[in-house]
Order: sequence, then C-alpha cells, then structure tokens
Amino acid sequence: MGSPIVLGIESSCDETGVGLVRDGQLLGHVVASSMDEHARFGGVVPEIAARAHVHAVRPVIQRALDDTGLRLTDIGAVAVTTGPGLAGALQVGLAGAKGIAYALGVPLYGVHHLAGHVAADTLEHGPLPDPCMVLIVSGGHTSLLLVRDLARDPIVHLGDTLDDAAGECFDKVARVFGLPYPGGPAIDRAARTGDPRAVAFPRPLTGSPDRAYDFSFSGLKTAAARWAEGHAGRELPVADGAASLQEAVADVLTRKAVAACAEHGVGTLVVVGGVAANSRVRSLAEERCLAAGIELRVPPLKLCTDNGAMIAAVGDLLVRAGAEPAPLDLSIDPSAPLEYATLHPAASLAGAAR
Repeated sequence: MGSPIVLGIESSCDETGVGLVRDGQLLGHVVASSMDEHARFGGVVPEIAARAHVHAVRPVIQRALDDTGLRLTDIGAVAVTTGPGLAGALQVGLAGAKGIAYALGVPLYGVHHLAGHVAADTLEHGPLPDPCMVLIVSGGHTSLLLVRDLARDPIVHLGDTLDDAAGECFDKVARVFGLPYPGGPAIDRAARTGDPRAVAFPRPLTGSPDRAYDFSFSGLKTAAARWAEGHAGRELPVADGAASLQEAVADVLTRKAVAACAEHGVGTLVVVGGVAANSRVRSLAEERCLAAGIELRVPPLKLCTDNGAMIAAVGDLLVRAGAEPAPLDLSIDPSAPLEYATLHPAASLAGAAR
C-alpha cells in the first residue's frame, strides 16, 4: 500500500484551491477564483476575498473529490496554507482543514505558501534535484532560493524583493496604461504586438554587487508611469510600452537567476509563481539556460498561479519524509518568512506576536 492521499487547501489570496496528491502524483485539483469581484477595485479587497472563500471552500472540496472519484473518507492527511497571505482568507482555509482533519482523525500539516509554488513543479517534472536554484516570481514575492531537500532542509535565500515585486509592478503599470486587472496577463497580451526595444526602461539593481540577487521593481514602475505621463494629450503606444516593460522585467529576472546558478555551481533552475506564466519570462529563461547549459524547469500554466495542488504536493512530501504533523493549536502567520516548507505557528505565539 502506498502513501496516503493528501488533500491540500489554498486560500491565501483570491483563489480557493483544493488538490489531491499521492506519492508525487497529482490526482486532481479545482480552483475557484474571486478575481472578477476584485477587478472593479483594481486589486484584491481582503474582506471580499475572505467571504468568497467561505462560500467556495466546501463546494470546491466536493468537486475535487467528485472529479477524482474519491470520497472524503479516502483522505489520509490534510495540508493547508498557513501563511503568508491575507489574514481573513487564511483563516477560512485553516478552519476547513482543521475540521476535515479532526473529523477523519488524520494528520494536519501547515504549509508555507511559497514552498507550495516550489513543490508545484514536482507534480510535472518529478523530484527536485538536490540542490536546485528556484526563482519565485509572484504578485507579492520575487526571490532567488537555493533549495536542497524541500521537506527536510532549510531554504537558503540568495535574494529577495526590496520593495515592489515583479507581479506588483505589472499590476500597477497596467493600471497606468489603462489595462485591466490583473495586470500581468494584460501586459503579456498587449506586448504581443509591441516592440520590446521601443522604450529604454531601466534594469533595476543589475549593477549593484552588494545586491546581486535582490530585486527592486519600484523604480521601473515609476519610469513606466513617467513615460506614460509624457504622452499626455497624445495616444499612448500601449503595446510598445507593455513589450518594453515586460522585456525589462524578464531581463532582470533571468539574468540574475542564471548568474546565481553559475556562481553556486547549480545545474537546474526552477521558475515558479504566477509571473512564471508570463510568455517572455519563460522564453528568455529558455534562451539563457540553453546558452549556459542549465536545465530549466517551469510548471505548466495551470500550476503557476495559486492552487491547492501545490499545497497538497508539499503535504505529500512531508508525509513521505516522516515530518511531524501540526499541533491542534495551529494558527496562521500572514507575514511568515520562508525558512522551511512547513509552517506551524501556534495560536499562543501568534497572539503574543500581536
């Protein structure tokens, strides 16, 4: 008999995701998004997101089970995102996970959201090489990580976001350009007919030896806004602006990632997170990794954005590694740093921190 089936629940932002994984194999997953409800506000509204999770979590769990021909009693472990993310949204997912784990008498695991993005790649390409370089590029996070055994070892940060992450930059510039929310896909679509060399946008922190692997996209965001303002009274060449912005972001991300692989002697680069769905980030990463003799791994588009499969994947790794389940007073940590894949903050400690 193999490992137990792990149910994963993700509710850190505006997607309610549920996934089912066993022995590294994705059995099925379902995602319900409240994105349309946030679009008119130009960004995610925490209270709207939390209420959407309340309405969606139970039907999404049932759909995931139905799609895979499983019953709730087939679940052998539950994994849930406990941070980082929106506090109210995280609480909904955790409450659901605790209820299921308690009712079934199965172990519960708290999972770091960003570790979930890393584990998502294992569902497509198998176990991660030890070591590997991971570039996480999402709405609120841009990080370069040296990863060994994801279930057991600490995660080494080579660089992180200093201010705006790549996804934030896309969202904010899209609004300036008059493009819809979410900005990343809108920028990608608009860039298809644009000239990536039309605007000489800056490449932030590419000449800073002491910040070699850190990321800062606030200056690029400001440069794009100033460029748009310079067209006041004239038609804005949105396609050229979008293509040039996308090229600048992809250039910085892939340049630093490939350089980190070379410096640390790592032969595999894994690019994950919502912005990993960007067409130029993917194609430029392919070009540069091929030239440098580095294996590139990028999850399929359906596993790049937030989903429950990635959380179940971490839970599956933890189960197979014999990791200690979470205590009954498991709480959330909305601003948790990424140190380990597990994230088991206690309610008493969370209260003391406040």
